[in-house]
Amino acid sequence: MTSDDPKFYRIVPNLASYITALARNAGANVNLDRADTVLLVIGPDNTGKLWVDTVATTLKAMPKRPMIVGAPIFESDIADVTAMEFPCVTIGRQDRIVFLFRQDWRFALFFDFNRDGNLDLPRASRDLAKLYRSLKYRHLYDTLADQAVFGRLRSAGWFPFVEIVGHEFTELANHCEAGFDLADQEFKLVASFDRARLDSMVDRWLTKPHFASKEPFLRVAVDAFEQNNPISCIKTVLTEIEGVLQAAYKAATGQGTRQTGKLLEFAKLSAEEKAGGSDSLLFPSDFAKYLEDYTYANFDPSGPSGSASSRHAVGHGAADATTYTQVRALQALLTLDQIAFYT
Repeated sequence: MTSDDPKFYRIVPNLASYITALARNAGANVNLDRADTVLLVIGPDNTGKLWVDTVATTLKAMPKRPMIVGAPIFESDIADVTAMEFPCVTIGRQDRIVFLFRQDWRFALFFDFNRDGNLDLPRASRDLAKLYRSLKYRHLYDTLADQAVFGRLRSAGWFPFVEIVGHEFTELANHCEAGFDLADQEFKLVASFDRARLDSMVDRWLTKPHFASKEPFLRVAVDAFEQNNPISCIKTVLTEIEGVLQAAYKAATGQGTRQTGKLLEFAKLSAEEKAGGSDSLLFPSDFAKYLEDYTYANFDPSGPSGSASSRHAVGHGAADATTYTQVRALQALLTLDQIAFYT
């Protein structure tokens, strides 16, 4: 649980008092009230080892770009956090764990009292990462939970895409929550995608076999975006998204499918499996909803002109020419990029 849960304040003070009393009985004076990390490992003989602000922790992360040994890693380089571990602590299968830690202005409590005597450390590592994400990226989870804010963002074509999930998406969400026009932020975001950033995305795509076979089309789309040609960019990307998903689906299942719904469900499940859950920073369930409501929005060919945001309207040649904008072209590229992390 985290400090956002009211029960946290009933459980943790009592637990901390109990641990402090045991430590004093063992001849050690500790103060947990000001600690940032507290790890207690209880052995099968009911003796324990306690680390207060001294335990080393490591985070396993999914990077956005290839990592070079010795090079610094920034928050903007991280696509997802998948595990938290204690590399210098030996924890046995019969041990029990209590871990309390602080991240920014919130706290988290994890415990596993291992009733069956077979501690699942990989699962514990994943659960700890889940707690870390819920604290570190609380603003993202809150934005997605706020239907008024996220509904407006989604209707404008925005999502916490991996490539912009840091301060760039936060600025969009803040403007949206304040009721401001998104145009200025969108212009700034489009301008930030220079050739180097676009090439970095392409390099990421081409590490995937089902993307590599589409390289000529993908480079045409990226070149069109750089040349301020949203029509060519959008028409290429929105038709190739389905081809990429189809190739990934066939590689995973051994067969193809004509059902778009199956492809979208496959993308969601692939992301969940890759990240170890549905609540990762890849937001697979929310992205599946985004694809259904925006990229693959229903379109009636016999009705009014559609929007260039809809693959169906674009595919039928029925999207209004004025809706082919650089903003929508960027959203199409970011949608394709998101799928690269999923499959």
